[in-house]
Amino acid sequence: MTDHYFEPLKNFRFRVIWDGSPVVGIRRIGTLRRTTEVVRHSEGGEALASRKSPGKTEYDAIILERGISNDRAFEAWANQVWSLGGDGRARKEFRKDVILEVYDDAGQLALVYRLLRCWVSEYQALPDLDAGAAGIAVETIKLETEGWVRDPGGGHMGAVPSDAGDARG
Repeated sequence: MTDHYFEPLKNFRFRVIWDGSPVVGIRRIGTLRRTTEVVRHSEGGEALASRKSPGKTEYDAIILERGISNDRAFEAWANQVWSLGGDGRARKEFRKDVILEVYDDAGQLALVYRLLRCWVSEYQALPDLDAGAAGIAVETIKLETEGWVRDPGGGHMGAVPSDAGDARG
């Protein structure tokens, strides 16, 4: 067992990067979730019990939300998908790897996730507008992804402590 204790990460210290630059004003990111299908099968002679095996893995879409400003990064990316040529071919830039960095209370990089081959499937340019309400106007994109991976070298929570031992016993 390790003597290292880390305070659980808060959910409000993060940064999103694409095209090598931070994207300003992101206020909310949806969950990173994957689901693996369960394939049930039986073996000959075992009619009373079934076995389970992993099947296809699906990655949920990820929602990014931010206050509307003069930065047009959300709209520009959404337009790359929307303006696909009539022949069905897209410009290669419509898919991007996105980096999600999560920081600890001290502002130190704790975790890094790479969201792979993302593209915008939904873009909301404006929310409902209400003159009687006090709120922030937000724009939203929905990212489809072909997967995500945790960067083992990204941040102090990415690496396994040297005294952690072998988990296999």
